[in-house]
Amino acid sequence: MTPSLSDALAERGYDTLTPVQEAVADPDLATSDLLVSAQTGSGKTVGFGLAIAPTILGEAERFGLAAAPLALVIAPTRELAFQVTQELSWLYAKTGARVTSCVGGMDMRDERRALDRGAHIVVGTPGRLRDHIERGSLDMSGLRAVVLDEADEMLDLGFREDLEFMLGKAPEDRRTLMFSATVSPGIAKLAEKYQRDARRVSTLGGARQHADISYQAVRVAAPDCDRAIFNLLRYRDAESAIIFANTRAAVNHLTARLANRGFAVVSLSGELSQNERTHALQAMRDGRARICVATDVAARGIDLPNLNLVIHADLPTNTESLLHRSGRTGRAGRKGVSALIVPPKAVKKAEQLLKWAKISAEWVVAPSAEDILRRDEERLLADPACDEAPTEAQTAFAAKLLARHSPEAIAAAYLRLYRSRQSAPEELSPPDEKPVARDHRDFGPSRWFALSLGRDDQAEARWLLPLLCRAGNLDRSAIGAIRVQKAETFVELSEGSVDGFLAALGPEAVLEEGIAVRQLDRAPDLQPQGRAHTKGPGASHDARKGRKPWDEGAKPRPGKARTPRVASHEAENVGSRDFAPAPERKPAPGFDEARPAQARDGKAGAPKGKPSKPYTGKTGQKSAAKLKGKPASTAADAPGDTERSKSPGRGKAGPWKPGKRAPNRDGGRKPPERRKR
Repeated sequence: MTPSLSDALAERGYDTLTPVQEAVADPDLATSDLLVSAQTGSGKTVGFGLAIAPTILGEAERFGLAAAPLALVIAPTRELAFQVTQELSWLYAKTGARVTSCVGGMDMRDERRALDRGAHIVVGTPGRLRDHIERGSLDMSGLRAVVLDEADEMLDLGFREDLEFMLGKAPEDRRTLMFSATVSPGIAKLAEKYQRDARRVSTLGGARQHADISYQAVRVAAPDCDRAIFNLLRYRDAESAIIFANTRAAVNHLTARLANRGFAVVSLSGELSQNERTHALQAMRDGRARICVATDVAARGIDLPNLNLVIHADLPTNTESLLHRSGRTGRAGRKGVSALIVPPKAVKKAEQLLKWAKISAEWVVAPSAEDILRRDEERLLADPACDEAPTEAQTAFAAKLLARHSPEAIAAAYLRLYRSRQSAPEELSPPDEKPVARDHRDFGPSRWFALSLGRDDQAEARWLLPLLCRAGNLDRSAIGAIRVQKAETFVELSEGSVDGFLAALGPEAVLEEGIAVRQLDRAPDLQPQGRAHTKGPGASHDARKGRKPWDEGAKPRPGKARTPRVASHEAENVGSRDFAPAPERKPAPGFDEARPAQARDGKAGAPKGKPSKPYTGKTGQKSAAKLKGKPASTAADAPGDTERSKSPGRGKAGPWKPGKRAPNRDGGRKPPERRKR
């Protein structure tokens, strides 16, 4: 190792190297291709920085003038590429190296100008690097080393074609180093094709995987998943924490709920721009935010300082995701906790996931409100600020306080001030308690509000509910029925939440996206949710009593009456989602009232399981041409025939006549044979 790299490590506080760093920096491997497998958080970035040093620097202490790149590092995500750029910049700072990044989402013109000025090491994502190569702005002729960081993740994200393109363009005599948490068959095949007698380096077998991480499976009741996360954050009081969810919608939902409870939170998801993601990570690094809610792809490979808590709000889909998520904590010898939120329906899935990952987890319940308040008192008693000697100004003010209040009153006020700055703990149900659908009659006194959008604006209860919670500072238990009508939506709120709801809306009474809110004096007179029938089992009460249905122009349809379909959120006491009334079916051209009802209703010959269509009396053109020996040009004028004669390939049945069997879907007269099972 050159003195310049040794000095950089010493200044950074590296007293000893990690196992993977020692393995790849072995002088015996200085000229070999490497296939390295090591767990996340083991210092792989510094490791391959040390591994490529003999290849790109040689015996020199400093680099010469920057020209065509000497090393290319490929990373799966933008965040990881920026992180690698920062790590290599301080590691090679004393060598005069110029490290340049090329990642998607950044200005390509600035990157092209940086490459034109010359670079010793280029770090980038596969798609953007390939763009530069195809445009001629990235010269691959001088490459001596190519590094694939998180190679397994790049294959999972579909970058195989881009990787093969870049490796094919690189000089054949370069060194190729692949770093991966697991060596899958895809990685092995890629190494066999593009590496030369690669040396295998593994640091996974010596110790238990993620030995510095304590795994916990937290059993919670189904409605308490979010509240359990809040209590975990309060109980742990982590310096920084990351919460993983499987979808962008879940990330936005959790971020909004955490922000409403006073947590300093940022989010990372694929819908954010690169500038927004960079600001979110910087807020975590400088302490302005303590909680990050992210998806797997957005948080892949990121290293946040002092991250000692990982919460899986949604269970990961496979063991690799579990290990990579959990690997954000417990890095470089630091201890960490990885907690999985497990509702009753996900217990078996969590057990299998932990078994396949060969991880032993402690099954616990979420901290209760009493546990959190007790932990607050313990933190106050152990606060080092109590051991510091007071200044003269502080002593004088303390004397004034003691002269006015008793020590007990001062201590109680201090406790109240401390708790007022924290989110209040949540009350949780027992994990095995089954959710009970609440009867709307037990909702209690309520008020109704009207929102200025309805079915015509694609309004649905499933997205109006979180909108009301977020913009109106409401809990789900305060929302009763949600009735979506044609032009507006009626919402029922508990009477105790009305004042807070109006205060959150402000004087303009507007939700997000300009949705106006209007308070009603009484419950709305809601319209029925479907066609009113006057006969049959599905007839409405008003119709049976002789009252007019709301759709006065509607005629009762023949056959069995339909009842309106209503979907409801029973567990949350949310009202039904409205469905538009079925459009009235109009008779097709040539409709013959003398035909049987079976043919008129479109049920004859309709395949089972598919929507039936009304029979229109059309026949095939070929058979129509043979009708009574008339030519095809005049067959359409035959009595009882219709435009069906213009449609080829409809069989040889001819036009339908009274007294004959209605044709089946194949145009024949015989009924279709029953399939033998």
